[in-house]
Amino acid sequence: MSEESDDIPLLELDAVIGFNGRVVSGLILHPEETHLIYPLGCTVIQRNIQNNTQEFLAEHTNNVSCVAISKSGRYIASGQETYIGFKADIIIWDNTKKDIHAKLTLHKAKVEDLAFSPNEKYLASLGGQDDGSIVVWNLERGDALCGSPAAVHCGVQCLRVRFSNLSDNILLSAGNGTIRVWEIDSSTRKMRATECQIGQLRRVVKCIEVAADDGFFYCGTSSGDILKLNLRTKLLNVYGPLKEKFSQGINALKLLKSGEMLVGSGDGVVSVCKEANFSAFLTVQLEGGVTSVALPDKGHQLYVGTDACNIYSVRDEDFKEELFSSSHSHPVNAVAFPFGTSELFATCSKNDIRVWHTGSSRELLRIAVPNVTCNVVDFTMDGRCIISAWSDGQIRGFTPETGKLMFIVDNAHCRGATAMACCKDCRTIVSGGGRGR
Repeated sequence: MSEESDDIPLLELDAVIGFNGRVVSGLILHPEETHLIYPLGCTVIQRNIQNNTQEFLAEHTNNVSCVAISKSGRYIASGQETYIGFKADIIIWDNTKKDIHAKLTLHKAKVEDLAFSPNEKYLASLGGQDDGSIVVWNLERGDALCGSPAAVHCGVQCLRVRFSNLSDNILLSAGNGTIRVWEIDSSTRKMRATECQIGQLRRVVKCIEVAADDGFFYCGTSSGDILKLNLRTKLLNVYGPLKEKFSQGINALKLLKSGEMLVGSGDGVVSVCKEANFSAFLTVQLEGGVTSVALPDKGHQLYVGTDACNIYSVRDEDFKEELFSSSHSHPVNAVAFPFGTSELFATCSKNDIRVWHTGSSRELLRIAVPNVTCNVVDFTMDGRCIISAWSDGQIRGFTPETGKLMFIVDNAHCRGATAMACCKDCRTIVSGGGRGR
């Protein structure tokens, strides 16, 4: 039986529609500014911005939990999550060869964050809550140089690691009640931490940004304010805004060359604020909470990822947003092609039905029904209606051109409509429900 299966050719993956926007800092712009890099399931996707083609880095055995890219763009590192009691892999990809450079296995259950040193000498990895350690890896040899618990107390969780911009030996870590600066000593294979002093403040740090000259670094917090700390003295310099904080916390923080700051918050707002008092003077509202901001060095538009699994492009000259790509933010329950054509197809999930163009993977139509889940979607044989079965027990029909509601079969099933098919006469629907009826 195994010999027969070996002769069967494998299907080649052509394109993927999706983006895991729940991975914080998961959307990355390649240094050459030609590709977007982001995780989806067990795969890391490289998407060409110009022609929309995709390349897939697929060797993980579970969901990718974090992604990082080296300064030159040669190396991509990705970490995954797994089950308690098992170790989670880190894979370093050689982007020029499109092959694995090294596979690193040490952390338990989950890899929380990754960071490359500025000269691509080291990779720092942070384990999740069940692991709680920071490990520095030699990038050339692919082995561990040194490691340490991320925090002094076991109840304190570290969430982010970042290297300084000028030194391979200075590493920053921050999280729930901890901000630390580490000095890496390669000769003794040890790393020493200094706890930063922020007075009486108690914050959960969700992102770190380091100034280009390594003079200061900035921490975005779940409280919606920004901490500015001196990297040399490890002391708090200033924090703010004091009054109008960023709603639902700061998930993304970038320094602009103009000296201003770009802030992405959990309420879906991307703001440009002044570094002096951290007050926003330019904002744009997006769908879903902001989890990633990819800032170009030479280009004129930035890319923003949200937890609604959308990617937006925002032009810097007028700060206007445009939906770059969209996808479902919940499990896809069904896929259907209309009879006689493969140019488009429909998918369904929680809250909506979407119609896609097959060739370009672009969303053509979105039919929103809030707070209910669509379990099945189908086209009538003549293509004049999209019929659907929902978790509230109703069967709904929509026009495929505009998504306008055509009819509702009220209370078709008392525990949700879970199966459905349309007969060839385009008038009869057979459906099944949660109670087996």
